[in-house]
Amino acid sequence: MVILVAYSVWVCPFEISFLDSSPNKELYIADIIVDIFFAVDIVLTFFVAYIDSRTQLLVTDSRKIATRYLSTWFLMDVASTIPFETVAFLITGRHQAGVSYSVLGMLRFWRLRRVKSFFTRIEKDIRFSYFWVRCARLLFVTLILAHCAGCLYYFLAVKYPHGGKTWIGSAIPNFKETSLWIRYISALYWSITTMTTVGYGDLHAVNTLEMVFIIFYMLFNLGLTAYIIGNMTNLVVEATRRTMEFRSSIEVASSFVSRNQLPPRLKDQILAYMCLRFKAESLNQQQLIEQLPKTLCKSIRQHLFMPTVEKVYLFKGVSREILLLLVADMKAEYIPPREDVIMHNEAPDDVYIIVSGEVEKIDCDKGKERVVWTFKSEDMLGEVGAFCSRPQISTYRTKTLSQLLRLKTSSLIEAMKMRQEDNVIMIKNFLQHHNKLKDLCLGDLFLEGGEEDGDLNMSINLLTVASTGNAAFLNELLKAGLDPDIGDSKGRTPLHIAASRGHEECVVVLLKHACNIHLKDMNGNTALWEAIAAKHHSIFTILYHWASISDSYIAGDLLCMAVRRNDLTVAKELLKRGLHVDSKDRHGLTAIQVAIAENHIDMVRLLLMNGAEANDTVKNKIPSVNLNDILQKREVGHRISMPDALDKDVLRRHENEQEHGGESFQGLCVPRVSIYKGHPLARRESHCTQPGRLIRLPNSLVELKNIAGKKFGFDATDALVVDGGGAEIDSIEVIRDNDKLFIVENPDYICNKTDKKQK
Repeated sequence: MVILVAYSVWVCPFEISFLDSSPNKELYIADIIVDIFFAVDIVLTFFVAYIDSRTQLLVTDSRKIATRYLSTWFLMDVASTIPFETVAFLITGRHQAGVSYSVLGMLRFWRLRRVKSFFTRIEKDIRFSYFWVRCARLLFVTLILAHCAGCLYYFLAVKYPHGGKTWIGSAIPNFKETSLWIRYISALYWSITTMTTVGYGDLHAVNTLEMVFIIFYMLFNLGLTAYIIGNMTNLVVEATRRTMEFRSSIEVASSFVSRNQLPPRLKDQILAYMCLRFKAESLNQQQLIEQLPKTLCKSIRQHLFMPTVEKVYLFKGVSREILLLLVADMKAEYIPPREDVIMHNEAPDDVYIIVSGEVEKIDCDKGKERVVWTFKSEDMLGEVGAFCSRPQISTYRTKTLSQLLRLKTSSLIEAMKMRQEDNVIMIKNFLQHHNKLKDLCLGDLFLEGGEEDGDLNMSINLLTVASTGNAAFLNELLKAGLDPDIGDSKGRTPLHIAASRGHEECVVVLLKHACNIHLKDMNGNTALWEAIAAKHHSIFTILYHWASISDSYIAGDLLCMAVRRNDLTVAKELLKRGLHVDSKDRHGLTAIQVAIAENHIDMVRLLLMNGAEANDTVKNKIPSVNLNDILQKREVGHRISMPDALDKDVLRRHENEQEHGGESFQGLCVPRVSIYKGHPLARRESHCTQPGRLIRLPNSLVELKNIAGKKFGFDATDALVVDGGGAEIDSIEVIRDNDKLFIVENPDYICNKTDKKQK
């Protein structure tokens, strides 16, 4: 269709100017054939789908297609296709000629919009060179305009009354009798020379009408010339833009080297790097990938990088789900030779996988660099620092042009936490790989400045692993025989760090490997203190259970430490966790005795409000009015109760671990109750301040009575068990965790109180 449009645009002004009186038979037949083709195209357009400009959707409804075409280009397409001369010949029986038919024939120029759409379409087609397509478009516009101007200029000469007083008549007398092609070439010659502003003067305007036409034609040429020159300049500049930018950057770099008087070695490195950057710029595909939709990016990364990632030692045996997640977060980078990928002491923010090229591991010994290893395709960089959350211990530098996959350390850690099975597999792969390599052993994980005798257990950086909360990694390292009680410069052990940061799984792992729960740091803090100070209650519950097994004074030690430090917050938390307020430390002192000795009045009040025994020392320390007020406000046997939900949740989690084959902690987080001697009503009436006892809930009421008898020193076989409201309890099943139970030695007390109320 483009060729037919070009023919129509060429022949229409040619016929009007040169064949006005004697139409050519061959051109007449060709015009009819071309018009038939365009008529068929009009019919086919009613069945061609289009893209809605508002919704960007393909419209295939024939009714909508027809409506759209009829309301837009249909009338003009029909008008430009009707052969008006043929219609006039069929009506009158002879060929008609005149200005009206010439104007109607010019409607064929409407078809030029098809040529514009054609060039616009192929300019976006990457199969064709944009430069040459643009040049062809400019050439087509120039030739069409020159052809039309030449035909119109000759048309003015033909219609002028005095043929000899025209531009062609003055040069060729009786020009109408000369050859058609000589006349056409003369007109085109004038048009081209005028358009190019050459103007030899051999063909020039003679009459006024021609002068007026040339004036407007020259003005039009000014705009056309500016359009062509502007387009050609833009094409040439765009073709050389990268080269000019490269030259500018080289000049800037050379100026920088000269200004700072850098040595020739650095100058050569800078220039070589910039040259390689220029050559490898087209290889960087990350910028293109980021412009695509997210789902498409994932598919591309999966196709490009999955085969390489599957062969990396760390991911062997890992589920495909995790691999897809990791590949989706990876970014490809091209790094030129001799460029640092990871620098010594750099934060472990990223890990790298080598797709192609080579990377050297470099250690610095007394200011001299030494290559200790060369990594190749499918190797991994920076994973040691990532796993241990410590700065990189070496420098990694490219040896050749390398393509690397960069993955954020946070993304890797999050992916590992998604599935425990994959977490364990990756940790095992990591340990096995580094054990096999002589130059990359577990020593890369060790703290600098370890023991000189080479004892790895004393220098392994378990502290950083515990701080990250990676329980699987910690478990694997401890299985390898590493010391769980290693301390840092402040005496903090992995248990201290895990407890203070709330990593319950790491705490459980350390306990399984028999860590010392009683170790103190330089500030005298144990892991129990760190847990309760940070309000990690579930961790405190676990640690307190294990500590109380080996140390019967643990409750008193913790309370007395809180009192000595006058830490009301920690003291309240300890009492909430069920520690008995009158527990003694290993020196035989209770918390309230220490508070009085330290003169911590607020702490004394707190302990009294939570059931501490008010002895003579307390009465002497606190005015009797204030003391009586405190004793009246507190409930009989009152203590700050521990929330049921938390301990039950801890118990449920460890029961689930036991069901799945995990090691259990027997007796951990068992139900507990507080028992008191005497009826609750009698205790209130007599203002009894005798403290109760916190015990583990037994399996039967008989066992409960036996324990109560031993605790309070009487035979409780026939005693009654009642709750805080005085209701008798006859079944162990109705007792809940943290209930307050009262052991009534004299059952007749209840009967007597009932009789008095009835009277």
